[in-house]
Amino acid sequence: MNGQASPAESPGTTAGRPRMTRSARRVQLLEAAREVFGSRGYHAAAMDEIAERAGVSKPVLYQHFPGKLDLYRALVQGAADDMVRTVRAAIRSTTDNKARVQATIQAYFDVVSSRDGAMRLVFETDTRATPEVAGVVDRATSDCIDAVTEAVTTDAGLEPERARLLAVGLVGLSTTSARYWLDAGLQPPREDAITLMSQLAWRGIGGFPRQD
Repeated sequence: MNGQASPAESPGTTAGRPRMTRSARRVQLLEAAREVFGSRGYHAAAMDEIAERAGVSKPVLYQHFPGKLDLYRALVQGAADDMVRTVRAAIRSTTDNKARVQATIQAYFDVVSSRDGAMRLVFETDTRATPEVAGVVDRATSDCIDAVTEAVTTDAGLEPERARLLAVGLVGLSTTSARYWLDAGLQPPREDAITLMSQLAWRGIGGFPRQD
């Protein structure tokens, strides 16, 4: 090896078509991996199948991801980052506390019902398959709790310890109910499920009046 990009990854054209850039190839590989991991789970998925699904050779796949764990961890990391952004955006979407609670719960239902299914991986059992991947999910959960804690501390005037415990409760309720809803075949209908859980959460959190 002379340090130059391999023919599969070097710039230029092949058979009259532009070669895929490294970043574009990575996106393609992650998409193929999402489909395979989503259908088979981490343990049953094979790098051969992922490479075949992406339409590349195994050496090209290994240029980007040295092993299956590296590939799975990258996929879960991207999904976890998207989840945190979704929750933060929900909290920033309104200053009305009741609407904010609903928006936060809705964010979790959006995650598990996302069309591409990538963020759903954060909630699946296989994310606990290794300490490395479990750590990615735990950090994302902690970031979501931090975001809710900040809002509760500001709005309810609670000290950080009490605010964080409330945030843990809201995130836990949202995560557990969204996961159950996914496993139950997306029933009851999404809007009904969000309304039910929002009413449950607000009857508790609403007891802490906003401090202006």
